[in-house]
Amino acid sequence: GFVYAVSPFNFTAIGVNLAAAPALMGNTVLWKPSNSAVLSNYVAYDIMREAGVPDGVMQFVPGDAAAMTKQVFEHPEFASLHFTGSTHVFKSMWKQIAENIDRYKSYPRIVGETGGKNYHLVHSSANMDNAVNGTIRGAFEFQGQKCSACSRLYVPKSMWSEFREKLVAGTESIKMGPITDTTNFMGPVINQAAYDKITGYIEVARSSSDCEIIAGGKYSDRDGYYIRPTIVLTSDPYCKLMKEEIFGPVLTVYVYDDAEFDSIINTISETTPYGLTGAVFAEDRMAAVHASTRLLHTAGNFYINDKCTGAVVGQQPFGGSRASGTNDKPGSPSLLQRFVSPRSIKENMIPISGYTYPSNQ
Repeated sequence: GFVYAVSPFNFTAIGVNLAAAPALMGNTVLWKPSNSAVLSNYVAYDIMREAGVPDGVMQFVPGDAAAMTKQVFEHPEFASLHFTGSTHVFKSMWKQIAENIDRYKSYPRIVGETGGKNYHLVHSSANMDNAVNGTIRGAFEFQGQKCSACSRLYVPKSMWSEFREKLVAGTESIKMGPITDTTNFMGPVINQAAYDKITGYIEVARSSSDCEIIAGGKYSDRDGYYIRPTIVLTSDPYCKLMKEEIFGPVLTVYVYDDAEFDSIINTISETTPYGLTGAVFAEDRMAAVHASTRLLHTAGNFYINDKCTGAVVGQQPFGGSRASGTNDKPGSPSLLQRFVSPRSIKENMIPISGYTYPSNQ
């Protein structure tokens, strides 16, 4: 059968992996790029063709997502879905595959990486400057348009006053503008739909009695879809902005009592259905190990004293479980094994002379 590779807009390299990994293992691939990133993905596709990928092995087919997916999932030769995108779309695709299960020649392999509601947990022993700068990078680089971006921050009360001052100052100093100027740290978000969704969350925070915008909160689509990096302080660790993926430059902060470090670990785990990335900042080694152990199921990629995003290719296979995907870890052999069907062969070299076994004697 064939593999249906559905790639997102944010990283061209993800599209390459989604199509190339199954092809490398001997499959033909139908590559459906995001309609917001057709050109960049096509350039990558063209490079692979120039490098020698035979015609027809990868078929690059932009188009209407719903119509195309319906055709794919109704085909008996459909063998696998390789997907990166939203949790909602992935669940919808899984349901469609289930509804068509009797059509297929084999059970399809479903491989997906979806959303995240990723966190930074700061312990009272943390190096403050490292935690502040790591959070600014993790939350706002690439306008927060990453499934691994930091969108939840938990800071102990004893550190908060100075931490807030440095976090707000650093965030307000971020330079925004066109991506053609490489001195800009941030550019616009991808399109009108993203702009409307993200600014909607900012307005929810602005109108909420348990939220306070302490940095940013401004936006304009006059010259592009620009949203200033925004920090929201909340008194409710389960508020809407702490639970739902925003996929934009919005960071929500909750300040906890130092003595409630164990309790806040439980809160982190219970707040969202996701399990993609997370980080703890702590100079106290026992605190770091304790947090890593207790937060086992909250992050498929966990970081200690580093931002929760930016997995290094070849060093940190990426992916999470729960509502964040199937955790098949692109960048590791385990992913490639999902696109082959193992076959065992036994050849007998010694003819048998009877049908009974020694144990039957």
